Amino acid sequence: METKAIFLDVDGTLVSFDTHRVPQSAIEALQQVHESGIKIIIATGRAFTDLHELEEIPYDAVIALNGSDCVLRDGTPISRKQIPEKDFQMVLVLAQHYGFALAIETNKGIFVNELNPTVIELARLVNHPTPPVADIEKEFMGGECCQLCIYCDEEMEKEVMAQLSGLSVSRWNPFFADVNVAGVNKAMGINEFASYYGFDVSGTIAFGDGGNDISMIRAAGMGIAMGGASEAVKSVADYITETVDEHGIRNALVRFGILE
Repeated sequence: METKAIFLDVDGTLVSFDTHRVPQSAIEALQQVHESGIKIIIATGRAFTDLHELEEIPYDAVIALNGSDCVLRDGTPISRKQIPEKDFQMVLVLAQHYGFALAIETNKGIFVNELNPTVIELARLVNHPTPPVADIEKEFMGGECCQLCIYCDEEMEKEVMAQLSGLSVSRWNPFFADVNVAGVNKAMGINEFASYYGFDVSGTIAFGDGGNDISMIRAAGMGIAMGGASEAVKSVADYITETVDEHGIRNALVRFGILE
């Protein structure tokens, strides 16, 4: 089937963890496919306002916050799934009980209840400012929150999430996990935009490297894992390309005839 849309994760897929930039090969490749009429849609755990590295990429829309906030490039909302207050309050209690750092992502930015080495290291990894410490309960009540971040390992994550039936979790890094409304993921975002633009999901390609990309790699017509992806991601992919720094996006688009 003719390709109608390409969905791309950001960190580790479009943006290198080493250079913190998009390779020129990916920029030029995506400019060419966009000129041919193929939609380019970013699919990320980040907020849609946090994509400054992608300015040269002609993307049409964003599946932001792991599917919680689907918007067009100009910010026009397509769908939004906010964290219910009762669920946030429960996570806040659990953070205090287990002693893990908790961040909220709102329309005003990212705020954290405490700074610790894990919070600082994650900010360094993605080349972002360390989030400010704030009264996150006050920030939650004063803004729109679609995603929480719990800074804990997988063992603690399982114990915590067993007590949160209204929420779901995804992880692309051992330092932390993203928490969204149950049932929300990047695959849901693919379906939202397939409906909005009027194309069949079978005519899509998705690129990713982390655990939060598994749902969309499975859902897309062609799911492609980056060379640096986790084994869990590679195991569900239709094809494994090279790493972001080895021009994995361009190479895969050539391999499947999207580019010459």
